[in-house]
Amino acid sequence: MSRIETDLIHAGEPRPRFGGAVVAPIFQSSTFELDGTDADYHDIRYLRLSNSPTHLQLHAKLAAIEGTQAAVATTSGMAAISTALLTVLRSGDHLIAQRCLYGGTHDLVTHDLPALGIETTFVDADDRDAWAAALRPNTRAFYCESLTNPTLELADLPGIAAFARAHGLVSLIDNTFATPINLRPASLGFDLVLHSATKYLNGHSDIVAGAVMGDAARIDAVKRKLDHLGGSIDPHAAFLLLRGLKTLALRVRQHNHSALALAQQLATHPAIALVRYPGLPSHAQHERARTLLAGFGGMLSFELHGGVEAARRFTRRLEFATEAPSLGGPETLVTRPAQSSHAGVSPADRAALGIGDGLVRMSVGLEATEDLLADVTAALAP
Repeated sequence: MSRIETDLIHAGEPRPRFGGAVVAPIFQSSTFELDGTDADYHDIRYLRLSNSPTHLQLHAKLAAIEGTQAAVATTSGMAAISTALLTVLRSGDHLIAQRCLYGGTHDLVTHDLPALGIETTFVDADDRDAWAAALRPNTRAFYCESLTNPTLELADLPGIAAFARAHGLVSLIDNTFATPINLRPASLGFDLVLHSATKYLNGHSDIVAGAVMGDAARIDAVKRKLDHLGGSIDPHAAFLLLRGLKTLALRVRQHNHSALALAQQLATHPAIALVRYPGLPSHAQHERARTLLAGFGGMLSFELHGGVEAARRFTRRLEFATEAPSLGGPETLVTRPAQSSHAGVSPADRAALGIGDGLVRMSVGLEATEDLLADVTAALAP
């Protein structure tokens, strides 16, 4: 079996190559010729059904890097999340979800799913008694994140997967922050692994995409739901994602290196009140992170003494870091989640989750580590 660095380059690549091309072409055709056999609707070759040669190449590579049987790409991370949840849940069902989630996911499960007759109970992802207390006869799934956005919590992931399996629940995990370089949740027993491929998997801040990985039967069900919802990825975006994936391992290791250096610097700076990064011994789940993760990731969040105004001053003074939402690209980005990723979450709920208005989230890019350290030091100067 090849290693992930090799799979990123070679998995899913067409053999023989189309016309001898080392890089497979983009199949931009919306329609493909029928072969004269009777086919199930979902197997007809049609672009919305996510089965062009470009799609099939991408799906094989995505499955290989997460160590699953199959995968399907979507038009966005939220398309991956919503399609996966709507595949395993129906009206009258109940979902258990980790308490702190990405704002878009939080809005989906608190506003959209209830309108469809689906209820959610939020739990502390470290409290096994709370999971058991949340169980109902109609509970169907357990949803969590590998590293939470933006508080960087690392849940008892092996425990969640085992709990879900013991109670006949489908376990779903958003692995965007960790990436398959730092963590492969399927190896822990998770049924469906989700990504906003907009972020690290693509890594170039130039497309929006998503992905769902899992066993063949579950992915077939997700694809069939996706066929009806229409969230298939465009072949050009799929091609760019294939391109981005080839450098994922190199990029993530540099993200890991620089983020740890920045977290260590911030943790000792007098202007900083709190740093959240799983690579720091001060992190509540640091020992777990050392066990589960191959690297601590490129995301960190922190609070400054002086609150919102200090955070605004800091972000304005940065030279190499851009104040913008999203993450996982080559450039360092900073944002306040209260005004971006979690703007749709009520102030009371944000406060309960530990997301203060002055909290700064940093997606550490691929600039020279020394330049980023100097930039942050200058921005924090009195």
